[in-house]
Amino acid sequence: MKTTRYFEEQVLRKRPYIQREWCERALRQPAHREVQADGRFRCWIFIPEIGKYLRVVTLEDGETVHNAFPDRSFKEEKK
Repeated sequence: MKTTRYFEEQVLRKRPYIQREWCERALRQPAHREVQADGRFRCWIFIPEIGKYLRVVTLEDGETVHNAFPDRSFKEEKK
């Protein structure tokens, strides 16, 4: 998994419980995915271990992880 320096030095330091495998899973099998106005991607996946959705933000390439955090406000749309 490709990551930014910010992810390695800031995100993982502030949120040491975040597992890289969760981020990889979010990119491979997102519950929801959308493009931000700046061209970056947001992917969400439910993580049973924390009981919340994890939002993973990638750079414009859609594969380099820049940020990840539990998203308290995300609600998956019913299909």
